[in-house]
Amino acid sequence: MSDHTTPLREEDLDADPIRQFESWFAEATDAVREPEAMSLATASPEGAPSSRMVLLKKFDDRGYVFFSNYSSRKGRELEANPRAALLLHWEPLGRQIRIEGPVERTSAEETAEYVRSRPRGSQISALASPQSQRIRTRSELEDRVRELERTYEGSDLPLPDGWGGFRVTPNAIEFWQQRRDRLHDRFRYTRSGGDWLIERLAP
Repeated sequence: MSDHTTPLREEDLDADPIRQFESWFAEATDAVREPEAMSLATASPEGAPSSRMVLLKKFDDRGYVFFSNYSSRKGRELEANPRAALLLHWEPLGRQIRIEGPVERTSAEETAEYVRSRPRGSQISALASPQSQRIRTRSELEDRVRELERTYEGSDLPLPDGWGGFRVTPNAIEFWQQRRDRLHDRFRYTRSGGDWLIERLAP
């Protein structure tokens, strides 16, 4: 683990922020209980912000993917205002990564592949929950879960309607390394044509 004094130097950064992210994520996997946990910030058409924690399920050169109900608050806001900001914070390493960019839905094939990889209980919960919608009681939700368990006992579950992935395609990624006396190291990658521009930011 870092002692939070190790410098982050530009000459040590990968020219590609996705590869730099992959390197830091691998280190976080050994040091943090849930390295994939990240804050997702969205905004309404009027500009009112909201944030919540989601899980990073995959990343590659195309972007960063998480899954949700498309009718949830985040889903509705991303439909109306398809831009988002992500933040991963790994306290044991003294590191943060900020990601910003436009958002699009993943393909139906990607969604199906992910849904089938989930534990059966999680699949049932996704089917049972009208995410972000008002419900009268918890027992109403639990009754729905039991009904689905009875209906699909011994058989495959259907794919949930209106549920799937979002991909954030980054146009800016910032790597933040904690240092002593608040003199943190910060580097921001921004797209410049087909390349990435790297800039040091003041802490």
